[in-house]
Amino acid sequence: MSAFTRKIPEGDNHERLVCGDCGFIAYENPKVVVGTVVVHGDKVLMCRRAIEPRLGFWTLPAGFMELGETMEEGAAREAFEEAEARIDLDGVLAMFSIARIGQVQVIFRGRFAGEGPPAFAAGSESLEVALFAWDEIPWDEIAFPSVTWALNAWRDRGRGTLGPPAGNPSDDPRGVHRLASSAPVPPAATGSETEL
Repeated sequence: MSAFTRKIPEGDNHERLVCGDCGFIAYENPKVVVGTVVVHGDKVLMCRRAIEPRLGFWTLPAGFMELGETMEEGAAREAFEEAEARIDLDGVLAMFSIARIGQVQVIFRGRFAGEGPPAFAAGSESLEVALFAWDEIPWDEIAFPSVTWALNAWRDRGRGTLGPPAGNPSDDPRGVHRLASSAPVPPAATGSETEL
């Protein structure tokens, strides 16, 4: 098997992995993560992770896109895989750059498909799933900073027209800060902000 070495290929300006035998360049590019803030009334669907990283912590149904699917299809697939939830999407709620791990995250706002009470259950990647009102969200057990960012975008946008997607917070525009060991609890929503 050929050995790959890191070097700057001719005509490029970035160091790449290059095959020593044939010159094939193995580009390492960011991965796309898609997910959804699935809303039912004033509550949001969250999943307790059954896998690493952050086993046992709470997240939104989200994951890496697969080849051959659209962002919308990926978000719907992740909601079904992690929470056995069939959903309809309202549009893009937020887009985040997580430069430290090479991710672009596209987060939709969505709702349970169909009539009647929401149907959901823990999928193979979740220990449990639950609906949480804003003041019930387990803030000290959130898996990733971008989950908090997405939840804040949901609170800020409400049920109305989504408008331009939310982005990284101003104190972390490149997504390089890791989750603190004791994440701060976002301020409580007041007035109409709680009616999401």
